[in-house]
Amino acid sequence: MEGAGRPTPREALRVWARIGLLSFGGPAGQIALMHRMLVEERRWIGEGRFLHALNFCMLLPGPEAQQLATYIGWLLHGVRGGLVAGVLFIAPGAAAIMLLSVLYAVWGDVPLVNALFYGMKAAVLAIVLQALIRIAGRALKTRAASVTAGLAFLAIFALAVPFPVIVLGAAVAGWLSARAGRGWFAPGLHGSGAAEDGRDTVLGEGDAVGPAARRGALVAGGVALALWLVPVAAILILAPGSVFAGIATFFSTMAVVTFGGAYAVLAWVAQVAVATYGWLSPGEMLDGLALAETTPGPLILVLQFVGFLAAFRDPGGLDPLFAGVLGGLLATWVTFAPCFAWIFLGAPWMERLRGNRVLSAALAAVTAAVVGVILNLSVWFAVHVVFQQTVTVKAGPVRMLLPVFGSVDPVAAGLCAVALVAAIRLKMGVPLMIGLWALAGFGLHLAGLV
Repeated sequence: MEGAGRPTPREALRVWARIGLLSFGGPAGQIALMHRMLVEERRWIGEGRFLHALNFCMLLPGPEAQQLATYIGWLLHGVRGGLVAGVLFIAPGAAAIMLLSVLYAVWGDVPLVNALFYGMKAAVLAIVLQALIRIAGRALKTRAASVTAGLAFLAIFALAVPFPVIVLGAAVAGWLSARAGRGWFAPGLHGSGAAEDGRDTVLGEGDAVGPAARRGALVAGGVALALWLVPVAAILILAPGSVFAGIATFFSTMAVVTFGGAYAVLAWVAQVAVATYGWLSPGEMLDGLALAETTPGPLILVLQFVGFLAAFRDPGGLDPLFAGVLGGLLATWVTFAPCFAWIFLGAPWMERLRGNRVLSAALAAVTAAVVGVILNLSVWFAVHVVFQQTVTVKAGPVRMLLPVFGSVDPVAAGLCAVALVAAIRLKMGVPLMIGLWALAGFGLHLAGLV
């Protein structure tokens, strides 16, 4: 174990690069990796301080693991440290997803490639169900939370209520319950109630949250907002109605309201990018998630895949591959630029935010609603993986996508059942599981079964 001591920027750079390359396993695995490397091994930040930072990041929209890396980087080396940590957390996965997106666009219709994804989709479904169980166990601690999750599921599954409306409604319900003195929503943020271990960052409290650091963070936050919003405004002015305008506005909106992690975000992407914009098919959405599961970095990088395919298929006079790269980069930019803004603008005031009982109740209600949203995502994935045909049922305000039960794919159903056992009972790692099920798809293709 390395002893505690103030790390140099060069030492921190090496560690953040290593974290970026090894950050597999979704938010839980990424947070555990940072905890081991920063708290246990190097002791650059104390246990209580780490959990305190994570609580703050859970209050924000966007990927909490990437925001946690940005926050700790800022705490250690100011704005420069936050930028280094946040960018290196994204860069390896973004480069990998971009390369895989190009290969997918060029060779995605090859039967062998389709067979690999056939197996991977079953693994992805199991991984989403595993996430649903884990998040439900943490979030549904009260009857009100369970009711909220159920109502959220019905709203998005049967009534096609937009995801932002569900988030807003849950937040208002939690806020009103706390204002009325009701304990209906027990806040379930990471590390709540955890005792401080007596160690702070090696910078010391004065260096971390002093007036100069606060001013620097606020300036950086304002710059991040400008770097996010100015390009979006320019695209809307110069290319209104283009696919790039759609990417910029849709993913920018999502960056503001996406509480609850990547799986909750994907439910909205499936609802809008697939059904409304028609940028990609349900099967391709699953393929993109499989790619994101097997590469390092935040799972939300799947949005780069979505942006790539959207622009690749509607290049507007540009070369399709070049347009796809621009679309993918744009989706990534408007997804992550706000994350830096939230951290730099909010981190200096995290103590005040953390102790706000009303705000905590509102976010606990949002987390409960997210469980229902992820349940909808699980049902949506299952319908498209296990069944070969679907039908849309309409009756008044009700609009539901249901499977044609006679079109069940027994091979896919079998792969999904085994994947569920591997994920939930055997707790198999995500990269290993994706790889094994891809090989299973390859074997089934050689056997003539798919």
